[in-house]
Amino acid sequence: MNVWRPTADDIATSNVTALIERLGLEDYDELLAFSNAQPEHYWRTVVDFCGIVWDVDYHTYADLSAGKEFPKWFRGGQLNWVKTALKWADDPATVQQDAVVAEREDGSIQRVTYGELAQRVASFAAGLKAQGVKRGDRIGLLMENGVEATVTLLGIAWVGAVAVPLFSGFGVDAIVSRLSSCSARLLIATTGFSRRGKWVDTRKLVDEALTRLPDIDTVIWKRAAEPIHFDAKVLDWRAVADAQPDPAAERMSPEDPFMVIYTSGTTGKPKGAVHTHGGFPLKIAHDSAVHFNVKQGDVFCWPADMGWIAGSLVMSSALLRGATLVCYDGAPDFPDWSRMSRLIERHRITHFGSAPTLIRGLAANAGIAMQGDVSTVQLLITAGEGIDPEHFVWFQEAFGSGRRPVINYTGGTEVSGALLSSVVVRPIVPSGFNTASPSVEVDVVGPTGESLVDRIGELSVHAPFVGMTQSFWQDNERYLDSYWRTIPGIWVHGDLAMHREDGHWFMLGRSDDTIKLAGKRVGPAEIEEVLLELPEIAEAAAIGVDDAVKGQKLVVFVIQTAGSHVSPVELEQSLAKHVDGRLGRPFRPSAVHVVAQLPKTRSSKIMRRVIRSVYAGQPPGDLSSLDNPGALDDIRRAAGR
Repeated sequence: MNVWRPTADDIATSNVTALIERLGLEDYDELLAFSNAQPEHYWRTVVDFCGIVWDVDYHTYADLSAGKEFPKWFRGGQLNWVKTALKWADDPATVQQDAVVAEREDGSIQRVTYGELAQRVASFAAGLKAQGVKRGDRIGLLMENGVEATVTLLGIAWVGAVAVPLFSGFGVDAIVSRLSSCSARLLIATTGFSRRGKWVDTRKLVDEALTRLPDIDTVIWKRAAEPIHFDAKVLDWRAVADAQPDPAAERMSPEDPFMVIYTSGTTGKPKGAVHTHGGFPLKIAHDSAVHFNVKQGDVFCWPADMGWIAGSLVMSSALLRGATLVCYDGAPDFPDWSRMSRLIERHRITHFGSAPTLIRGLAANAGIAMQGDVSTVQLLITAGEGIDPEHFVWFQEAFGSGRRPVINYTGGTEVSGALLSSVVVRPIVPSGFNTASPSVEVDVVGPTGESLVDRIGELSVHAPFVGMTQSFWQDNERYLDSYWRTIPGIWVHGDLAMHREDGHWFMLGRSDDTIKLAGKRVGPAEIEEVLLELPEIAEAAAIGVDDAVKGQKLVVFVIQTAGSHVSPVELEQSLAKHVDGRLGRPFRPSAVHVVAQLPKTRSSKIMRRVIRSVYAGQPPGDLSSLDNPGALDDIRRAAGR
């Protein structure tokens, strides 16, 4: 059953239809086939459609002379992607339009127009140059979302330097490992921010990290009210930002990096994905137009930490398309669960994105959460992890007023934007994706690379694609091991997926989270969706645990719905009966543990890898992205440790 079907007006007014017409094609099916059969022609049209600003036009779409693992894009061209984001300042129709609206947790609001943003970026870039920042210098960025963080990231790219985003919840070791790995020479950081009404002091954390980072020769503080002693190596962000504007952006090759962003692996140190001026920004401009249907004058909000790929993705999705970016840097349930709907009402947001975990929290508190007017919403986005059909439909009904589509979107830090998503010219099914992203040859494959239909397999890509990481920072071997050597010649993404015969796609969790029960391979998301159908369960995580008899047994961790008074024993019985009826007796959990919280990243992804390791008494691996360390104690208690 389809949760949403496009109207004739949805189709006629969409960016996708405009792109189809520009390509001289008949419909979206033709566009999708054309994008893979003739990617050079497709991307030439996309670059023009999205208004990408080039200093020197490119002559070759892709150079594969170094192998498909190391493509070079848009050869011969020169550009600085920030010029595309700021071109709206040169247009009389948009120069006075709000570019960024930043709302703090305390309710204060800051606005800058496109004209003001362009001036601020040029001024901050000049201030960086005055400190000796050069092309290629790596600069750590540890700031809460808002106007200053937007100006900083754009300013770094403007001078040709390389941003290294850092999660605002990182500990000392995580900061040190990332900045030392890429030999960063400068750090731009906030002294602190408010979270649920309490001050989070980051200054002491950074000061400790700096004692272990000898390559850092300058720190620029975005300070709050507290005094700071400034000297030659410790500078005030506002002083740097007040420099005489430098209107000339550095001309960069499409292959020049503008960002190194780290993502945790299952094992080993974090991986530094390298993104370039001709990769990430062009992919996001494409996705914002094709998947999010963003147009000039729209108002785009998707609360995200600048330390993760979503921070840069959200910013670019709005600014590259001439929309207004609405930032919010506080807790989404502060002072209560109505904060998000009131944010939408206050700023007349048209495009709103949310992680599934937040959607579940909003749904569980719907009476309060929906007190704001959300009638301006035209399109919704969800990403970051799998979402069960019930909450997918709830999001569309509540925040989309039952009329607006929910765009499911999945890709990852290493690929910039979407591998799978949806478009507004096709029907959308609950929890699914109605298309592979155009010009990305996505497939679901078995162990030897054979294509699978209506069967679970590895999400993979058969050819290089715009937006894929250039490599890992100074670590080509690990990059090749991570993506290209599992099945030689195919990018294996590390996710389980299913491609149905009717054309819809579904994500079923990470492949290293795979559970094999009674000889059957199952993704944790499939089990969790069934568990979440029970009204007593607010959140769930499923893992496979080694068993001497069965090979693996299923263990689930659940958080009970607020107000639920069902005992753990009753809950386990109810859950077992429900799973028996929905999935069959072989999928009945061997153990059910009720916990107060599940380990998550700041972007609300449940860290099943960590749950499995801690429960089994093994080293938990990299915890730098863990937002709630106290959750590990619940897992240890469940394991009897």
